[in-house]
Amino acid sequence: MITRRRLGSGFAAMAAAAALPSAPARAQQSFQAFLEGVRQEARRAGVSAATLNRAFQGLRPNERVLELDRRQAEFTQTWPQYRDARLSPTRIENGRRAFAENRATLEAIQARFRVSPRVIVAIWGLETSYGGFTGNFNVIEALATLAWEGRRAAFFRAELLAALRILDAGHIGFERMRGSHAGAMGQPQFMPTSFERLAVDFDGDGRRDIWDSRPDALASIANYLARSGWREGETWGFEVALPPGFDAALSGHQNMRPAREWARLGVRTAAGMALPPLENDWAVVIPGLARGDDQAFLVGQNFLAIRRYNPSNFYATVVGLLSDRVA
Repeated sequence: MITRRRLGSGFAAMAAAAALPSAPARAQQSFQAFLEGVRQEARRAGVSAATLNRAFQGLRPNERVLELDRRQAEFTQTWPQYRDARLSPTRIENGRRAFAENRATLEAIQARFRVSPRVIVAIWGLETSYGGFTGNFNVIEALATLAWEGRRAAFFRAELLAALRILDAGHIGFERMRGSHAGAMGQPQFMPTSFERLAVDFDGDGRRDIWDSRPDALASIANYLARSGWREGETWGFEVALPPGFDAALSGHQNMRPAREWARLGVRTAAGMALPPLENDWAVVIPGLARGDDQAFLVGQNFLAIRRYNPSNFYATVVGLLSDRVA
């Protein structure tokens, strides 16, 4: 039997629970408290109150951003699926057209940065279909959502602060600052801190505009690769045939050794010929090894430079293969 005292306590507890904000309301309160901390940090770094007021106006966490953050193609597709989807005849043909249409600009960029136009176009094509789709997420909202959510809070908070500095400097307008769900921006899909370090004003208008200026976007890709150790005149790599019983533990982009050592172990070109004479060190990479696919490539320093753009063997290999096909 319920006593009067317990009954009264139960009603009090129910009333207290009813007075609490709902879970979405609590989340929004937590998000607004997070934004206030970012606001204070940004103000200390010199970002204007006007920029912060406009950037944070009406901002809410974006559930779609969180969903996409947990579902990346490099981790959900096999190597053949990933490769074939990105080396479609349409992408290759569009790449050849983009290369031809921008040849003069690409040659000027090559002269300055000493990076192959082919790989610039390949990254451009893989990131945004040659500038055709640069993302439709509000960059500030996406970065704020990821920084607040907490899985990689420090990383995304730094990117959010950089994005606010970019807006405050006037490189891009608020409405135009759109990008991927992870906050990658413009035709090269630079994260904001990469923009601050590596974006280039190649057309000389005083703004580093990787959204709407092709010269700025393409030169920024070249600058990124040049600063990542690109060696002009050297191939990124090529497909090879591995000997029967090859020890897969020897593969991996970290395991660099002279080409003659790979030749001694029985590695040959995909056509079955002896490896060409190559300077510097090389690695055998098997992108689909974890899922049983044995397509292999001999890769060098330029592969590592591409990997610094996106640290995925899937990505770097497809960039290399697409670069071979666009010109």
